[in-house]
Amino acid sequence: MGNVPSAVKHCLSYQQLLREHLWIGDSVAGALDPAQETSQLSGLPEFVKIVEVGPRDGLQNEKVIVPTDTKIEFINRLSQTGLSVIEVTSFVSSRWVPQMADHTEVMKGIHQYPGVRYPVLTPNLQGFHRAVAAGATEISVFGAASESFSKKNINCSIEESMGKFEEVVKSARHMNIPARGYVSCALGCPYEGIITPQKVTEMGINVVDSAVSGLGGCPYAKGASGNVATEDLIYMLNGLGLNTGVNLYKVMEAGDFICKAVNKTTNSKVAQASFNA
Repeated sequence: MGNVPSAVKHCLSYQQLLREHLWIGDSVAGALDPAQETSQLSGLPEFVKIVEVGPRDGLQNEKVIVPTDTKIEFINRLSQTGLSVIEVTSFVSSRWVPQMADHTEVMKGIHQYPGVRYPVLTPNLQGFHRAVAAGATEISVFGAASESFSKKNINCSIEESMGKFEEVVKSARHMNIPARGYVSCALGCPYEGIITPQKVTEMGINVVDSAVSGLGGCPYAKGASGNVATEDLIYMLNGLGLNTGVNLYKVMEAGDFICKAVNKTTNSKVAQASFNA
């Protein structure tokens, strides 16, 4: 593995994880203190915030409609894992994303735990107003670094999308509602290939989006196989001694619940190793 740091080599062994029981994001016996690990691996943050997108991005591409009660239970389980941000649903047209047609019912039905944020995706002003009416207290907007992907995903150019997002963000700011923005195809595009660095501002990363069980994959991205599995991400970060505050085992249980509900096999290597051990 060349010059890969020893902590990274360690975190790539899933069976090692099972033997050492690195289930939680807090300090555990045998794990390096985050500050010590950070000093060894220059440039790594001491804390990484995980944004769980399983309920929205993870489920939106499922062909069979997931019952509303199942979505609510899934989100409630994730809320008890230590995750601080869970993207709940998307206020888009049910014509384009039928799986998210119950966005209002889901938003109103979940139990909102203290210390957990529940953003929803609002690609336009109409969706924003529907989200606010449903009780949303934080919203997300997204663009793309690729013209081709932008047109296929949201049916408008990058410039046009920025105009729409500006309306949404201004309205959110006026109502003191936090808004989160993110960029699709920051590292590459299934249609255009490599994205030039000039299109994307590179900054230090300490916030990572992932989906439990590796669910998801954009329906407008050719060959999309799913998101990074939250379980595998937590495991890697634990192995590096980086704090997330998230209980890995509880995340795996939530992943097992939703996989059984949608009749799928988890894409998480950690969960596969655990449940098959």
